[in-house]
Amino acid sequence: MFKTRLVNLSTFLNTYPTSSAEMSLTIRLAKPTDTPAVEACARLAYQPYVKRMQQKPAPMIANFTLQISDGFVWVAIKNNSIAGYVVFYPLANSMHLENVAVLPSMAGMGIGKQLIEHVEQQACAQNIYRLELYTNEMMHENINMYVHLGFTEIERRSQGGFNRVFFEKRLTLNDDD
Repeated sequence: MFKTRLVNLSTFLNTYPTSSAEMSLTIRLAKPTDTPAVEACARLAYQPYVKRMQQKPAPMIANFTLQISDGFVWVAIKNNSIAGYVVFYPLANSMHLENVAVLPSMAGMGIGKQLIEHVEQQACAQNIYRLELYTNEMMHENINMYVHLGFTEIERRSQGGFNRVFFEKRLTLNDDD
């Protein structure tokens, strides 16, 4: 049986400030008016992979209007602008992390990591203790990042015209939390 993870009450709200030194970063549920900024972030973040993959990565052609209306998209706000976003939702017994991206001008500030930590907190708040995701095998930087963040590669296969690497991460509660 899974232990119940204690999460800050603010994770139950639609907006919360992060707990890191980047106090000016806020993560909130995306609104329909955020759609153009999310689409622009996806284009800018994934453009470098087009040549390498010889096609547009899936996030560049995603239907963000639908995902936002379904409540699956959260945005990271820094200096009153969208700096990044994450798309996630429950799927079977897991929380599926569909997509995470940060504006290239904001890369290296820990925003992507904070967005993924937000997914973990939301999963635990819903008593889901497994994250799953996939990335393209040509996105070596992402593969390394996911391993660094504690994800385990579980399989590689072609899906929807993309060669994908599938990962999972089990969420546990430390006794000293």
